[in-house]
Amino acid sequence: MGVVSLYQTGIIRHLPDPPLPGFDSDRVDASGEAYETLKTPDSTLGIASYGATLALIGMGGADRATRQPWIPLLATAKLGYDGAGAAWLTAEQISKHRALCFYCLLASGATWGALAQAVPEARAAWRSLRS
Repeated sequence: MGVVSLYQTGIIRHLPDPPLPGFDSDRVDASGEAYETLKTPDSTLGIASYGATLALIGMGGADRATRQPWIPLLATAKLGYDGAGAAWLTAEQISKHRALCFYCLLASGATWGALAQAVPEARAAWRSLRS
């Protein structure tokens, strides 16, 4: 998201893509949809959102699933929300722009990877709440 925000705010003029067909990060990130919400670059909103997610992931101690089960449950719910947004934006890249943003796909993959890692702790937190 940081590299894309540099592009969307005009600090850099080009987002280099891997030499593979289908990638055109410049076209995707310069689209009207990228500035639709609050008339601001979506990458900066993404950074703020991921910051909140990171705060939730880092909150609490090692025993938070039993002592503060709301933290892993909320963190996993936020990651699920982030993952749904990432899936939506990826589908939009394919359907509307007919191009992919390499950096956006990296962020999506990281989001889904983090969600997969959060689920076991959320299950433990749910069990703790039920007992």
